[in-house]
Amino acid sequence: MSAAVERPLLFLDVDGPLIPFGPAQPSPTESVPDHGNPLLSRLDPTVGARLLALGCSLVWATTWMEEANAVVAPRLGLPKLPVLEWPEADEPSLHGLHWKTRPLVGWARGRPFVWVDDEIGAVDRLWVAAAHPGPALLHRVDPARGLQDSDFLALSDWLAALDRPS
Repeated sequence: MSAAVERPLLFLDVDGPLIPFGPAQPSPTESVPDHGNPLLSRLDPTVGARLLALGCSLVWATTWMEEANAVVAPRLGLPKLPVLEWPEADEPSLHGLHWKTRPLVGWARGRPFVWVDDEIGAVDRLWVAAAHPGPALLHRVDPARGLQDSDFLALSDWLAALDRPS
């Protein structure tokens, strides 16, 4: 299968998009063990099904690394996902470029992708536009609120536009 017909990738951060930092909302997962992290009760268990329904190949793009599969994925009803490996801390970075940006583009290898994170900035958008030959949506999520209906609408609309030739 060529990159042109493969499903788009969706690179997913945990802290901010999935675990919001704003005021805690009651969650049905509060009775689930928190593995030493009380913020896990902020995970919305309905988000997993909504992410899967987007039809993308999901990839963890988080400092949680494999722990996202062990702790976060089961709470969201997600299968084990690939995990993006991060560069060594001493690699040089461009001023203002998020340290995740280059590895994401490298993993995508021209394939369409969505990046859902709460730390995406203008330099990241410019760099991806210049360095990535395929379509890409860098979607910044409000870290106080996490993924909301409006975010899923934006993701769905962008993905639907990929299927419509212009």
